[in-house]
Amino acid sequence: MKYFITTSIAYVNAAPHIGYAMELLEADVLARAARQRGEQVIFSTGTDEHGSKVAQKAVEAGKTPKAFVDEVSEHFRDLTKLLGISNDRFIRTTDAGHEKRAAIIWKALEKDIYKAKYIGWYDVRQEEFVPEAQADPARMKPDHPQAYQRLEEENYFFRLSKYNNAIREKIESGELEIIPETRRNEILSVLKEGLEDISISRPKEKLDWGIAVPGDGQQVMYVWVEALMNYITVLGYPEQQEFKDFWPANVQVVGKDITRFHAAIWPAMLMSLGLPLLKQLYVHSFITVSGEKMSKSIGNVVSPQEVVNKYGVDAFRYFFLRHIPSYNDGDFSWELYDRAYNNELANELGNAVQRTAAMIQKYEDGVIGTVPQAQHDSKPVQDALVQCRFDRALDEIWDQVRGLNQYIDEEKPWEIAKTGDKEHLHEVLVAQVADLLQIADLLTPFLPGAAEKIKNVFASGVVQPIEGTLFPKLEDKTK
Repeated sequence: MKYFITTSIAYVNAAPHIGYAMELLEADVLARAARQRGEQVIFSTGTDEHGSKVAQKAVEAGKTPKAFVDEVSEHFRDLTKLLGISNDRFIRTTDAGHEKRAAIIWKALEKDIYKAKYIGWYDVRQEEFVPEAQADPARMKPDHPQAYQRLEEENYFFRLSKYNNAIREKIESGELEIIPETRRNEILSVLKEGLEDISISRPKEKLDWGIAVPGDGQQVMYVWVEALMNYITVLGYPEQQEFKDFWPANVQVVGKDITRFHAAIWPAMLMSLGLPLLKQLYVHSFITVSGEKMSKSIGNVVSPQEVVNKYGVDAFRYFFLRHIPSYNDGDFSWELYDRAYNNELANELGNAVQRTAAMIQKYEDGVIGTVPQAQHDSKPVQDALVQCRFDRALDEIWDQVRGLNQYIDEEKPWEIAKTGDKEHLHEVLVAQVADLLQIADLLTPFLPGAAEKIKNVFASGVVQPIEGTLFPKLEDKTK
């Protein structure tokens, strides 16, 4: 009955955007669903705060690295509050506890660590050592705006190649489940080619913004390696009971651009530590804006705050969980958003709640009494969540919303009222409320605010009308 879920930790070189907001939402749904099942949950997110890019951005901002990361990390903490994210932990890699435990992990990995010279490319933007075979020729040229750095330095290396076959076996057997299948196949293709040992440190003279390598004050840990450690340092590895109770993670949610770190390097580190692997890795895709990649130069970067200010939190959660495909890239535009808000949230769900409450007040003096549980099968929703198909889960719920509206239109309670058949009228209104309460229950992980409002209207047996409407039509919001 223990459930541990994490997002990736956000790199603090820039303010949060809607892509990372979606990752938080997806993990939040899974955490809320687990709590709803009665499981004991730890849901962790946080910020990744070391490395060359952060040091560079701090210089550009005229601040010390620590002052810079303190400021930007707070933006990500604010984002969790803005979106109603129910995380139990918010870890920062500059936390003293993380830094101390990272040193313990390094020592535990030492049997697979050796020193050698690294000669090759480094992608500062991604904080990634780039093998020659995978390097973009255009970015090897110094005049490229995102040119690689050419490095020749004495670093510590991790024997990643040693674990290549073992990782592949874990993935192929399903012990480490990677979804969707396209991402699973991608990493299996990488493993088939064979993993190379990786550099896991940088000379302090070139980068002093990082965690010192234990026993070597001239080296700092490679930012990605110590960032991955957060998933166990947050639980108090190695000695805390919480770590022993909650590891391995049930689900880890990451973006497709960092699959290799989480599906190859992280499992190898866990194997080296003698720890069980995470159970499931869910890899989400990217969001475009009106068909184009988000870019500051184009000017199409969308702030989560901007969307929430216009539509509210639940509408934000709804669009990005249902209308961005769970297994593929998806597109955001204000036109698409307006349509989803008005047609689905306001007209379909909001109208069903409003009509039902109004009819009970008119025909039943506001009293509906005890309502039995609706008998609709909720298993398709639960099955979709197991596979992180958030869009499909909401499709299933919306089938019930539309079915309820169809039921109201077919039964026509207003016509039944004219016949004087109070018993039949009561049966129809009770059925409507039962459906709405089940819909609210299913929506709780997705739209917790709206779900709670629906329950508050009907759950007591006496209608408590919502002030205004559940989802005001957009044209009404400007009045």
